[in-house]
Amino acid sequence: MLLGLLFALAAGLMWGLVFVAPVMLPGYAPALLTVGRYLAFGLIALPLALALDRRALRELRPADWWEAAKLSLVGNFLYYLCLSAAIQRAGAPLPTMIIGTLPVVIAVCANHRNRVRDGQLPWPKLAPSLALIAVGLACVNRDELAVLRAEAGDPRRYAEGALLAIAAVACWTWYPIRNADWLRAHADRSPRAWATAQGLVTLPMALLGALLLGGVHLLAPGTLVPAGYAWPLGEKPWAFVGLMVAIGLCSSWLGTLCWNEASQRLPTSLSGQLIVFETLAALAYAFIWTQRLPPPATLAGVALLVAGVVWALRIKPVKTPQ
Repeated sequence: MLLGLLFALAAGLMWGLVFVAPVMLPGYAPALLTVGRYLAFGLIALPLALALDRRALRELRPADWWEAAKLSLVGNFLYYLCLSAAIQRAGAPLPTMIIGTLPVVIAVCANHRNRVRDGQLPWPKLAPSLALIAVGLACVNRDELAVLRAEAGDPRRYAEGALLAIAAVACWTWYPIRNADWLRAHADRSPRAWATAQGLVTLPMALLGALLLGGVHLLAPGTLVPAGYAWPLGEKPWAFVGLMVAIGLCSSWLGTLCWNEASQRLPTSLSGQLIVFETLAALAYAFIWTQRLPPPATLAGVALLVAGVVWALRIKPVKTPQ
């Protein structure tokens, strides 16, 4: 349990880096950052596969590779496509608030779906933990809610953004549960090799995405990429490449590796709640980058999030009959 918690914490610290990339590179469209990240992930996975996981990857069957492709497509590309489109339509506040419900949504779904395999965390004991996390997320997003109320935007665009954000939540609710299914069913397999496999299947998808973005940029400038963008690496090529490599290695490969290790050790209903570490890390990195202190409501929300996780860790699953 403790080792699984530490791996989940490490994954959250790695994944939190992704949220500061748009702040560090404001002139780069979300689609470019997404393609750049996963192109770097796939290219990094190639030498790792040859040097570290060649034998383990040979043991994967076609069905395993197909599962890795589905996980990568839904959990990587489709998730970020929905999220970036939601932000474009509704602005950042509404999608951020909706995405912030992931720990609660995953925990509830996994606690019902996997009650036979993992045992069920009793709902009366789990409810206070979920309530603390929900209230903590509301506190963290209080400023976002204030901005949303102050802006009189197009109701239709807000509705479209909300639906796309809900689709993003659905994608990343499906991904950790399905990923944990494979890892728990193949407990003898290497979580590192499984992370590398997802990187390898990501590479052709990222290459296709880069080609599509290039084609759209040539035929319809300003549609997905800013009209004045210096294709392909933009006005800060070294910063863009360096950040994409860092995120591809740390957030994509190492983050997936740590999450796989946690998923093999923890009930999915518990590991789902531990995604709050990603939220906490993203907040910390953002405040460090902007060199400002978090407001009192954010600090209170962080305390409630941590309290909810600590509460959940003390709950023991109860086996349920098939």
